[in-house]
Amino acid sequence: MTLLATKGTSTRFRPTWWRAVLYEAEFYSKTWRASVISSFLFPILYLSAMGLGVGHLVSAHTGLIEGHTYSHFIAPGLLAITAMQLSVGECMWPVLASIKWVRTYHAAVATPLEPDDLVDGKVLWLAGRLFVTTAVYAVIITCFGATTSWTALFLPFIGALIAVAFAAPLMAFSSRVESDVTFTMLFRFAIVPMLLFSATFYPVSQYPVGIRWMVQLMPLYHGVALCRAAAFGSGSLLAIATHAAVLIVMTVVGLFFGRRNLRRRLVD
Repeated sequence: MTLLATKGTSTRFRPTWWRAVLYEAEFYSKTWRASVISSFLFPILYLSAMGLGVGHLVSAHTGLIEGHTYSHFIAPGLLAITAMQLSVGECMWPVLASIKWVRTYHAAVATPLEPDDLVDGKVLWLAGRLFVTTAVYAVIITCFGATTSWTALFLPFIGALIAVAFAAPLMAFSSRVESDVTFTMLFRFAIVPMLLFSATFYPVSQYPVGIRWMVQLMPLYHGVALCRAAAFGSGSLLAIATHAAVLIVMTVVGLFFGRRNLRRRLVD
């Protein structure tokens, strides 16, 4: 917590939330080796298994999917999944631990930092981390031939947007709960269904008409659609703006409730 409490000239004129970002970066510098597999290797292995393995069978029977091979079709969606999963992993148990078990956040608010700074710092740190992670992943899927347009340059920005769109509401949720039992329920009834039914592994047109609208209401669907539009240079401006607006609204609402909930938990 020394970094959070620093009052030296190097941080005197910086916004207080920047200290929270520096703390997250310092903490990650000690633990990054444990996250390399989940951040990079797992998505690559998954793309190889699903895209090249299962994809070979799918393409042999159905041919191209929306004009793309199966491996190329699912690659942008896996980028969106990676961004969501990393945000989920960072904003559930670690946040509750910082509040209830390790009480790092209690120590932080004893310094000039406010609860708002902790929320903003966490979300901004994840945005930066996921920007780098998805940039590397975008290069990898480009090597697989899964990007066909210069608009793929926007993939790191979209990855960062997906990260904050999930991080902010999850910070709000984790700041309110008393037990990690609710996290298991959230995984079972929200996270896993989104992984499976957000048009990642097959187009939304393949769903029955009656439940297609349910798929399009899932937050991850909008991230997948944005990644696919950027990778292939497809989609109308209205559709792209709509998908982006949904993620931005999730971020804004999540930040509002995250700040409020953490302040009530630590100060009020």
